[in-house]
Amino acid sequence: MPYSYIEHLADIGIHAEGATLEEAFESGAEAVFNIMFDLATINTTEDVTFGVDAADLQLLFVEAINETLSIQDIHGFAFKRLETKEVKKMDDLYRFIGTAYGEPLDLEKHTVKTEVKAATYSGLSYKKADDGNHVFECILDV
Repeated sequence: MPYSYIEHLADIGIHAEGATLEEAFESGAEAVFNIMFDLATINTTEDVTFGVDAADLQLLFVEAINETLSIQDIHGFAFKRLETKEVKKMDDLYRFIGTAYGEPLDLEKHTVKTEVKAATYSGLSYKKADDGNHVFECILDV
């Protein structure tokens, strides 16, 4: 899944895209997890399914990323990937349902790179590109 990083003076920006909204969310999560860990050291033996709601797709992207970070922190996980189950509009809100895969954090096994505190609204954008891909960008607080 395509993602890249955006130059930023103090934090790290991500650019995530996919042929579908689901793939774009998954790319964004992988970009975040890859900042935190060497993903090759993480097995996907555990999974956590969660949902978040937001007023628009941009905010939903940030909420989904931040929920994975919260779950990871609270439960002591190292996540490797996110699988999007659903992104849909419901009345005035958008809903995301997904499953994060990883395993309990083991500092002797997992290579930890840096901590990502949160996805922020800074630099937050969503667009559908000319090639039809869905593209999200935001700055991560590290």
